[in-house]
Amino acid sequence: MTNNTVSSTARVLGAALRALLVLTLVCGVIYPLAVTGAAQTLFSDQANGSEIKDGEGQVVGSSLIGQRYDLPPKQGEKSPAPDLKWFQPRPSKGLGTNSVNTQYSLLLSGATNRSGDDEELIRWVKEAKAAVVKDNSTATYKVSPADIPPDAVTSSGSGLDPHISPAYAALQIHRVAEKNGLDVTKVEDLVADHTTGRLLGFMGEPRVNVLELNTALRELTRE
Repeated sequence: MTNNTVSSTARVLGAALRALLVLTLVCGVIYPLAVTGAAQTLFSDQANGSEIKDGEGQVVGSSLIGQRYDLPPKQGEKSPAPDLKWFQPRPSKGLGTNSVNTQYSLLLSGATNRSGDDEELIRWVKEAKAAVVKDNSTATYKVSPADIPPDAVTSSGSGLDPHISPAYAALQIHRVAEKNGLDVTKVEDLVADHTTGRLLGFMGEPRVNVLELNTALRELTRE
């Protein structure tokens, strides 16, 4: 191998090494720091996972992901029973829905895509409707099956939707007030305060974030 060949190879390797170091610095250090800094400055809440905190500053979840509110499961139970002192989210599979997500698990998102005339789906919906009537009727308030909104008996397409409709939230008010020993008017005001309208006044539908609502409810019960 001649000296010229060795010199040329050394120059190529040197250039490649310099390029590697520069690109590592730019793409692996400077760019991530710049993006992180911009995100923390402009969109701090979203960049940190849209966290929801309670009155003590503890993170209780994300406003983007739904949660269930269940009683501790009893031995032999296939599915835990809902804790009726809390507002309940859209149901999950096994509790009368068309979702493949069983407990708002982040490991699984999606739906079964069953058709509207699927016999098992129809059975799930009927069971869920009966459960909604039973769970939300109180001594002074009776739920009519005709008043049950669709989101009370079916899951979202992702199975992770954190929102319910204002109609479903309103249907639960009397039960939540009774279970927590609260005045119905106070709970109605709580729901109204946590109802988000249509984006820009015309996009989407009004909605209630269940985690935000229950976090506020927990603070109200502590007063």
